[in-house]
Amino acid sequence: MIYKVGQIMLYVKNQDEAVRFWTEKLGFSVIAEENNSQGMRWIEIAPSENAETTIILHNKEMVAKMSPGLNLDTPSLMFFSEDIEQMRNELIGKHITVGDIVNMPSGRVFNFADDEENYFAVMERR
Repeated sequence: MIYKVGQIMLYVKNQDEAVRFWTEKLGFSVIAEENNSQGMRWIEIAPSENAETTIILHNKEMVAKMSPGLNLDTPSLMFFSEDIEQMRNELIGKHITVGDIVNMPSGRVFNFADDEENYFAVMERR
């Protein structure tokens, strides 16, 4: 039986720029980086070193060549933050595209875009 989500694959056009975005602008850490003998490189990132779920940044073009027909669309990810107003203001200060804070039945939420215009959401959880 499945007991947790381990990794989420995020297919990007430029892995180095994606790493810079997630680490420098969002404070994620690089957990691991691998490069196999066939030119396949992947970078594992997470919001903290003890995170149960990590994100793997893959080269979209390389994966498309190796696995034609694989769905390479951006997954819809929801991150949690204890103070989304502060986080939203920090992202604005880093020139990241952000949406308005919206009140949802499950909590307050806003979205943001990475440098490749992939959108993700942040929900306030205390």
